[in-house]
Amino acid sequence: MKVVRNDRLAKRNRQIATNLFLVTFLALIGGFVFVNLSLFTGQAVDDPLLLVAQTLILPVAFILTLISVRMTNLWARRPYPEDAIAEGLKGLSNKSIIYHYFHIPARHVLICPQGVFTITTRWHNGSYAVNGDRWRTNASVISRFFSSMRLDGVGNPTWDAQRDATRIQKILAAIAPDVPVQPLILFVDPKATVQIEKTEIPILYAGEKQSPNLKEYLRDMNREAKAKKVALPLTEAQIEQFEAQTLKGYKAPSTPTSA
Repeated sequence: MKVVRNDRLAKRNRQIATNLFLVTFLALIGGFVFVNLSLFTGQAVDDPLLLVAQTLILPVAFILTLISVRMTNLWARRPYPEDAIAEGLKGLSNKSIIYHYFHIPARHVLICPQGVFTITTRWHNGSYAVNGDRWRTNASVISRFFSSMRLDGVGNPTWDAQRDATRIQKILAAIAPDVPVQPLILFVDPKATVQIEKTEIPILYAGEKQSPNLKEYLRDMNREAKAKKVALPLTEAQIEQFEAQTLKGYKAPSTPTSA
């Protein structure tokens, strides 16, 4: 399988997440000291500008914390989505190609004999339930409250997956208008569990020990395709066009690799 990854974007955002975490940590400590300056100096603070700064420092530190948590969850949390996907796609046809981080907000795009897919990932490790496009977290009220404060809830993977597929469908419209883009939702953490009542979008796990998982889903599709003698969804020329569109504007995209 050919892997094309936007290393420049991934490395930059992971470095930002790391640096932001350190800045946030120092801001919280510094903010606490600054706000309680009178306790450390023994003198009352009467400078208006200093009072304003004391009022603003902790809210600013809190906002930085939220941004830091968000960046860490999206980019720096392990396992990295591309690694979990690679593990889940082991043994896939060598005619397959996957693109990582080129079509934001669609972060992972797979072209393989089974079709064209967007893979919308979730790093979350909790218990969830889905009915149609309605998601519910199976957790206490307090846990859900703190999760919403940290902005790290599971959100609505169904809506995100639909958005991702729409994004790639627009790109394919001029290349292969009759080829549908199929969205997938993938949980990469082995501790995650999803109770599926009803869903139009396949919800899968990255690990083989859980079911339904990405590998078995694609294998089942492959059996059906072979039985029906279905050809590749895109011709080689169309794949080249899609890749040219994908890499357009990137002076130093990642080096393609095989897995």
